[in-house]
Amino acid sequence: QGRLVESGGGLVQAGGSLRLSCAASGRTFSSYAMGWFRQALGKEREFVTAISWSGFRTKYADSVKGRFTISRDNAKNMVYLQMNSLKPEDTAVYYCAGGGAISSSAVYSTQDEYTDWGQGTQVTVSS
Repeated sequence: QGRLVESGGGLVQAGGSLRLSCAASGRTFSSYAMGWFRQALGKEREFVTAISWSGFRTKYADSVKGRFTISRDNAKNMVYLQMNSLKPEDTAVYYCAGGGAISSSAVYSTQDEYTDWGQGTQVTVSS
């Protein structure tokens, strides 16, 4: 099983930016579709964004479109989430997820498609 470790979370004021990183190991990372999910206190975990293993296709939740950007560096086994114009409602634990992809362009927004999960990193946006 693959191992994913997130970092980069923290406390930021509304309107600010954060960059999350996810380091992957133990898998053939370059053939894995990757995603970010988040879970706010008292709520279910929800999809944020995903990227194909080629890096050419991405998908975003409507709530983060235009503000968040996912990217990956297959040479470094890293996935990134650049978060700009943060809002208090973005406050949550953010999880990195990975799953085997059927093609280089596959992106997945459902949790069932992912087999590997990180431990999560807390993002808190103050108003």
